[in-house]
Amino acid sequence: MASQQAVSQLDPAPRPLPRWLRWTVAVSLGGVVAVRVAGNLGDPPRPLNDSAVRNILTGIGLFVALASAWFWISFRSRYAGWLRRLVLVLPLVAVGLFLTLFRVVEVTGGLVPRFAWRWQPPADQLLGQILPAADVSADLSSTTPDDFPEFLGPGRRCWVPGPELASDWTHQPPRILWQRPMGAGWSAFAAVNGFAVTLEQRGEEEWVACYEIATGKSVWGHAIRARHENPLGGIGPRGTPTLDQGVVYALGATGVLRSLEGATGSLKWQVDLRRRYGLSPRDDEAQVSWGRAASPLVVDGLVVVPGGGPPGKAKNLVALAAASGEVVWESECPRADGAPDQISYASPALATLAGRRQIVIVNESTASGHDPVTGRLLWSHPWPGQSNAQANASQAVPIGEDRLLLSKGYSGGAELIQIVPSGETYTTRTLWKNPRVLQTKFTNVVVYQGHAYGLSEGILECVDLASGERRWKAGRYRHGQILGVGDQLLVLDEEGRLHLVAADPSGWKERGTIAVLEGKTWNNLCLFGRKLLVRNSQMAACVELP
Repeated sequence: MASQQAVSQLDPAPRPLPRWLRWTVAVSLGGVVAVRVAGNLGDPPRPLNDSAVRNILTGIGLFVALASAWFWISFRSRYAGWLRRLVLVLPLVAVGLFLTLFRVVEVTGGLVPRFAWRWQPPADQLLGQILPAADVSADLSSTTPDDFPEFLGPGRRCWVPGPELASDWTHQPPRILWQRPMGAGWSAFAAVNGFAVTLEQRGEEEWVACYEIATGKSVWGHAIRARHENPLGGIGPRGTPTLDQGVVYALGATGVLRSLEGATGSLKWQVDLRRRYGLSPRDDEAQVSWGRAASPLVVDGLVVVPGGGPPGKAKNLVALAAASGEVVWESECPRADGAPDQISYASPALATLAGRRQIVIVNESTASGHDPVTGRLLWSHPWPGQSNAQANASQAVPIGEDRLLLSKGYSGGAELIQIVPSGETYTTRTLWKNPRVLQTKFTNVVVYQGHAYGLSEGILECVDLASGERRWKAGRYRHGQILGVGDQLLVLDEEGRLHLVAADPSGWKERGTIAVLEGKTWNNLCLFGRKLLVRNSQMAACVELP
């Protein structure tokens, strides 16, 4: 009897799971299931329609469930002491070992981290300098009907009328002409006369590089010592160069604006916007956390880019003389509290609205129109956002003679506004607003025949511009990019696969797909004739479309 009592005291029978633990685990896991199901619905509740929010809530639910079970086993159960110590130590050892061996190298658009060995250097660190090809010279002064000379193509519309493409890739598949390594960054190509220019990060240098479209050979490169790196946004420049009359204009992620000779890549002039506005790198990234992403707009002999600056003194636009880099004008757009609005990640564009030629720009918490000659503010419209949180990145799209379509992610959705003359200035009027559609985050919208097509939190969507109502939503391409070509859409998904989809409001019709790149792909597309130029942070490719 004494022996049995001693054994019982040393190794008592385990308690059943307490009620609080069962309810905690059940509610946590039930919440995870509810979040994932709600995220897959066609029209999910607003708090769950951002894939990043769903992933965060999923992680919280799983953590609470596992942490509750671990706490009970470690401190409250009556299991033998050795098992308690084992359960207590093993998770700590596993987490410590994992953090010692691995690091986060990037995060997807849905905030899913990807890991690599700690001793493995970033891919851009392994690339050398860009060496010019001895047998190729660039001519960016001559133009052709196929040119795609700026961000999102001619007029920054994200749509081109042609060429006419085959509507079935099953029997007429695209052909990959070449692939080549590429420095880091989310810049796209701009193309003129058979040559393409982009921005890329190679080690501690930020390069503007020119390539021959037919072969992929490097023609020239120009580097400065600059590097932008953010754990969520990634490494390298974001903006796309602009090609105009044989000159290249490029804005880097750290705010250095360069003007280069298109034939050789030699420097004409350079302006450091951080230095101009008295910003340290830390101060600038506190305001514009993901790096400056605008593509320069060339208009009337001026190069126009978002300016930025310290709180209360920010210039939403600055115009420099294209020939010299001298500042011609600066503009401010007031926020709701009257202070100057900060810049966002969108690019300025030229439009004619309500009979007035103007520069349209999406700022941190407003959209605004400005006179191209003086920079004078013509109108502004509230468009809430924060450049270090719920950022505005999508372009404002002119619709007809006096309307403008705004879109964004983070449950912002879309809004169609009308620009109305009011004496010497203008006012705005909301025609419709729908937070459930066109949640474009950092992609853009294609407008074709009265409908808007966009990746709404990674799912392709068609919206009626007259009413703001969704026509259809299908095809999970995640946070990729799109380009309209005639009555078809080219969709480059986040994993580097290219898809052909009909721009048809009657329903989603995918007509083919081809794997082109590997790895996370956030870069916009560039179409020169039937040659499609695509890239990501490690590779570039040229695809001949049928």
